[in-house]
Amino acid sequence: MAISSGETISRPTRFWRGFWQLADPKIWIASTVPIAVATALALRDSGTLHVGWLLATLAGIYLIEIGKNAVNEVVDYESGADRFIAAEDRTPFSGGKKTIVDGLLSVREAKGIAWVTLLLGAAVGLSIAWFREPMVLWVGLAGLFAAVAYSLPPFKLAYRGLGELCVGFTFGPLLMEGAYVVQAGRWSGDGALLGVVLGLLIANVLWINEFPDFAADKLAGKMTGVVRLGKRRAVVVHGLLFALAYLFLAGAALASGKVLWLLGLISLPKAATSVSVAARRYADTPRLMAANAATIEVYQLTGLALVIATLVEMIL
Repeated sequence: MAISSGETISRPTRFWRGFWQLADPKIWIASTVPIAVATALALRDSGTLHVGWLLATLAGIYLIEIGKNAVNEVVDYESGADRFIAAEDRTPFSGGKKTIVDGLLSVREAKGIAWVTLLLGAAVGLSIAWFREPMVLWVGLAGLFAAVAYSLPPFKLAYRGLGELCVGFTFGPLLMEGAYVVQAGRWSGDGALLGVVLGLLIANVLWINEFPDFAADKLAGKMTGVVRLGKRRAVVVHGLLFALAYLFLAGAALASGKVLWLLGLISLPKAATSVSVAARRYADTPRLMAANAATIEVYQLTGLALVIATLVEMIL
């Protein structure tokens, strides 16, 4: 929520309003979905659910997500990617968290939030590695690196057209394996397979969310995949990412004999709707939002279906 020209609020109120907008808990679903699927797999395989370690895993990941958001907010503000967004392209899916451009946080405050939350997230990860499972240390280090390399130089993966790959790997196989290891103390072949599916779907969420930012990103030199291809060709990639996810899921289910995984295909109609809207409305940001929302719903619905399929497998 932006501060209006006539509005006067105290500094602590402004800061905490900005922090909450930056944290944006509704997007924590991006990490909650793979953790939920991985935990269901571990429960199926080991018969045990370690609730305390699950909560610690969620807390650590959420802290890293807030830190990643803060880093990205600062970099995109300073590059102009957030400041160049036209009024007609400003949507809930565009322009980062809008805390700095809305006057809720200063650059210095956002940097402070990034430092504190990333360090706290790292501390939680180290505690899990020390007291629970040492193997998770390498997963945590890779995730922490991805969180900062996504935006910060010299890597700036999001600015070099590698942000989608980074997000797909981090919220897919990496997070799936990490959450499984915390629960079961070993790696999971099923987790890796389903992690690829979820990675493709969450990468597609980022991909379609880059459409409203196209002009601003291009002006700021943020060469995302959509900027590099142009919106018309990027719509084709949007459809291909869905197709790859569903084909991989079906192939993995049939090859492994875990046919209940095919329940994940329940989200196919919603994916078709997203592709259809994007193909017709890619240049019309307000009407494109239906495709943005549908892509997020595909990710959520597929994840929920895989959790249910895994729990049914356990019961049977």
